Amino acid sequence: MRVIHAPSPHETSMLDTSGLREAFLVEELFQPGELTLVSTDLDRAIVGSAVPTAAPLKLDAGDELRAPYFCERREIGVMNFAGKGTVTVDGTAYELDKCDCLYIGRGSQEVAFASADAAAPAEFYLISYPAHAAYPTMKATPADANRVELGSKEECNERTICQYIHENGIKSCQLVLGYTEFKPGSIWNTMPAHTHLRRSEVYCYFDVPAGHAVLHMMGEPDETRPLWVHDKQAVLSPAWSIHCGCGTAAYRFVWAMGGENQAFTDMDKIAISELR
Repeated sequence: MRVIHAPSPHETSMLDTSGLREAFLVEELFQPGELTLVSTDLDRAIVGSAVPTAAPLKLDAGDELRAPYFCERREIGVMNFAGKGTVTVDGTAYELDKCDCLYIGRGSQEVAFASADAAAPAEFYLISYPAHAAYPTMKATPADANRVELGSKEECNERTICQYIHENGIKSCQLVLGYTEFKPGSIWNTMPAHTHLRRSEVYCYFDVPAGHAVLHMMGEPDETRPLWVHDKQAVLSPAWSIHCGCGTAAYRFVWAMGGENQAFTDMDKIAISELR
């Protein structure tokens, strides 16, 4: 498990492009036949992926967690980006199609990932935070999501927020998770930009067409920094950093948050005129 230590705002302002990408961008996800995990000190989040092919992939704690099993003190959000697959949690199998979500609660001991077709494997995205309470494992599909319509065609940010794990949806200890998709002609996400000092966030962009990318903006409002992000890459967003992005074509992204507040609307908006 690779460990990323996030730099401070002052340190971030002095990073060059390669330093910025190393500190905040997770590029090595979604390798065929592998389970990949990256740990960060941002609210102790773990970002990962599982792409099972010929054989299932089992999730274990490794040496880093100092625990007999991964979810002894953690909860996990899972979302499938590709072919049909199965997540088995303590003997119960949950089938996940593309964009389906599974919440795995604290105390779940055996977690394994499998694909229905090794030639067109599932691509499971994983996000985990520490948990001090146990909530039941639960699956949700796009039809189950709470859908929030935001933005406007005139501002090129007309989008649908699909909420899965949240206060009025799947219950969790601290994890909040969902995904955003755009209406035709809209490419800006989370604009105006905002911060939320009570929780960090992880973005994972997917369904970015080949040859295209997303320009993700981060940093302090008066000291912004760009990250060019490609398909199935994740951005670590500290509590002090803005986050917004603009794609060169239509795309989707999973947003996941952990910290001391689960209220989706708990954010401090930054006026566009204040960005530098």
